[in-house]
Order: sequence, then structure tokens, then C-alpha cells
Amino acid sequence: MKNMVKFLVHVTFLAWLSSNRLFCISSAKIHKHRKVGKSNISAYPGGGMSENNDADSSTTFNVLNYGAKGDGIADDTNAFEAAWTDACQEQGSVMLVPSGSVFLVKPISFSGPNCMSNIVFQLDGKIIAPRSSGAWGSGLLQWLEFTKLKGITIRGKGSIDGQGSVWWDDYSTANPTDESDAAGSPDWASAEAKGGMPSTRPTALRFYGSTDVTVTGITIQNSPQTHLKFDDCIGVQVFGISISSPGDSPNTDGIHLQNSQDVVIHTTSLACGDDCISIQTGCSGVYVHNVNCGPGHGISIGGLGKDGTKACVSNITVRDSTIQNTLNGVRIKTWQGGSGSVQGVMFSNIQVSEVETPIIIDQFYCNGHTCPNKTSAVAVSGVSYQSIKGTYTVNPVSFACSDSTPCAGITLSSIVLNPSSEAKNDNPFCWKAYGELQTATTPPIDCLQTGGASHKQPNNNGGSC
Repeated sequence: MKNMVKFLVHVTFLAWLSSNRLFCISSAKIHKHRKVGKSNISAYPGGGMSENNDADSSTTFNVLNYGAKGDGIADDTNAFEAAWTDACQEQGSVMLVPSGSVFLVKPISFSGPNCMSNIVFQLDGKIIAPRSSGAWGSGLLQWLEFTKLKGITIRGKGSIDGQGSVWWDDYSTANPTDESDAAGSPDWASAEAKGGMPSTRPTALRFYGSTDVTVTGITIQNSPQTHLKFDDCIGVQVFGISISSPGDSPNTDGIHLQNSQDVVIHTTSLACGDDCISIQTGCSGVYVHNVNCGPGHGISIGGLGKDGTKACVSNITVRDSTIQNTLNGVRIKTWQGGSGSVQGVMFSNIQVSEVETPIIIDQFYCNGHTCPNKTSAVAVSGVSYQSIKGTYTVNPVSFACSDSTPCAGITLSSIVLNPSSEAKNDNPFCWKAYGELQTATTPPIDCLQTGGASHKQPNNNGGSC
């Protein structure tokens, strides 16, 4: 009987020992796996992702765990690339740029198409661009690029700083007599020839060939050129962000859209040296609301049709927004010689303040160059202006439309534009513009021609959209 008890005790002890050994081995494996780049959320500097309760620490990749220094001096590009490589393999993963650090990152592409979907780029810290010409080679079109991704989100309270002043200062030194980019394109090649930064200046943040794109919460500032660009994207949401650069910083558009559909931009502040929002060819289904624009060149569709190209833009809405201290308010601009069309556009409930020309269609856009007269034009039709109110400094309304392809279907209602204290108080200008006044306007827009103009529009050399 004693032997039997000893045997049972021995078996029980061996079973407990084996179980405890397996648990220790398993725990060691888990601990080792986390050290390779996956981080516990509570350990992030400055809180990091602590506000995102749905984040899973097992799929969060902190750039600090990949060797990033975050001191604003060391090159952290390799650490960002390594973190992205791992995040790319996990659906719904989070790549974390933590708060409390400044990361110097050279030009980089966060690329698909082999990445998993719904990746989040959590930007809580600050990313800065290099200021030395050697980092840019002969010049690049973009600095931070996200390409061919499905369900990509950039969010957080952090910032992206393009440190564009080094480019602008080079241009000012090389072109000391230039006063305004409105007179023409800056001579960046001259600046480069004198030892400055490359003449090709990068966009700060670009998305290409991606679907279901979201950008929210972050700040983008001082881009060498355009701040935020979407090219060939479907399903874009931009909200709660801030974009800023000095009003005299050349060609620094806020948000640039090209060949992109189903775009919503709202609750956003844009201050820059060019168009706050630029809508280019291939765009449709764009809805902009609750945006604050200024300084800058206003909110623009175009320029379209440059060098005889075909341009197609449709179903654009801009509403419930403010524009102040800009060259233009809401604008459509096309080059002579182009083809295609702009149609189905609504500008509604726009408050303007100290804007040079609040309402403008320009089918003779030339950007200060010598442009030859050409017959064909991008057709402009179905444009509605509703409740555009505020002050102007040069001209309230300007419709300069093509002789061969007049503007058609322009409607205006509740337009109240008063001259500022120093305005010239010019009368509205119309040329080959057809439409109707649905209410009385201030000032009276007597130059708009009634009736349709569709019978006057040629086929645009086969360029209809």
C-alpha cells in the first residue's frame, strides 16, 4: 500500500513538472516574439496609442523598436522601412510613430500591392524632411509616399514638416527681383544652377493608386511644394487636419486631387501659398464642406487642358466654407487648346473676406506665360453659385469664357459681394457666359447672357467626356 502511494505521488509530481515546463517555454517564446518589434501599447512614450482602445499590441509596430533615434538629427529612414515591412504583413496592423520624438526621414515609399489591407499609420510624433540637397539627389516628386494600398489610414496628433524654407530661400536668392508667383512659374532651375536645392521640389505626402484612404488629425506644414496629394485613388476621406505654409511660399498647394473619385474633405484648415484645394482632371464625386481657406489662391478646379490635353471633371460640391485673404474665391480655370468638360459643379454657402475675385471662370488661363490663341477649349457647363457672400478687393465676379465653347448653364442665387474699404469697386465681368440669375444679386450681374449655349459648342475634336 505504501509503495502504491509513493507511485501515485511520483506520477503527480512528474505531471506537474512537465506542465510547468511547457508553460515556461511558451511564455519565453511569447516574450521573445514581442521583443522583435511588436510593442505593448502602455509602454509607448508619451502615451502613443493609449487613446485607441481598439488597438492590438500584437499587431502594433513602434519605430523606436526598430532602431529609430527620434532626436531630429539621426537618419531614421531605415527604421521606418523596417517597421513598415513587418506591419505590411499583418492585416489591420498599426505602425506607430510615437509622441515626444522628432524623426528625420529621407524620401521613402510605403508600398503595396502585396501589403495586407487596413493598415494604420499612427502619427503622434513629428517627422521632418532633410534640409541638405544631397538627400534629394537630382530632385524627387514626393517625400513620403503611400502607393497601391487597400484601406490605408494616417491618423494621430503628430505632424509632418517638409522644412520647405530651404527651397524657398534658395529661390529668393537666385531670383531677387521676383515679387509674386502669380506673374509666372518661379525659375527653380536658376536657383539650382546657383548651388541651391534641386529644381524638382517634392510633395510632402502623396497617395497613389490606393483605395479607402483616410487622413485625419495630423498637421502638414512647410512643404517644398504641394502638401497633400491624391493621385488615382478611390474612396478618400480627409478631415480634422491642418495644413499650413506662408502665404508667399511658391506653389505650395494645400490638397491636390488628380484622377481620383469619391472624395470627401471636411473640417479642415488650409493656409498656403497656392490653391487651398486643387481639383484636376479625372476627378468626380468630390464633396468639400466646412473648410477654412486662407491665405492662398482659393479653391480651384484646374488648370485643365494644358498642352492640348483632354480633361474630365464632374460632380463637384464645395459648400459651408470660409475663404479669406486669398487671390481667388471659388475658381474654374482652363487652358486654351484643351478638350473635355467640367460639368455638374456647385458652390454653396461660401463666406468670403478680403478676396480679390470671389467668383471666377477663366478659360484663358495662362499663368503669366505667353500663350497663343487656340480655338478648342475644355467645355464648362452646369455650374451653380448659391449664397456666396462677403467682401472683395478687386472684382466681384469674372466669367471669361471661350469664344468657340462658351460657358453654359451658369446659375446664381443669393450672391452678395461688397467692396472692401480699399477695393476698386469694379463691375462684374462676363464674356461668352450663358445662364440665369435666380435671385437679385449684389452687385447686379447684368453681363450674364440668358439662354443656352449648347448649340455653339463644337465636338472639341472628339474630346467629350
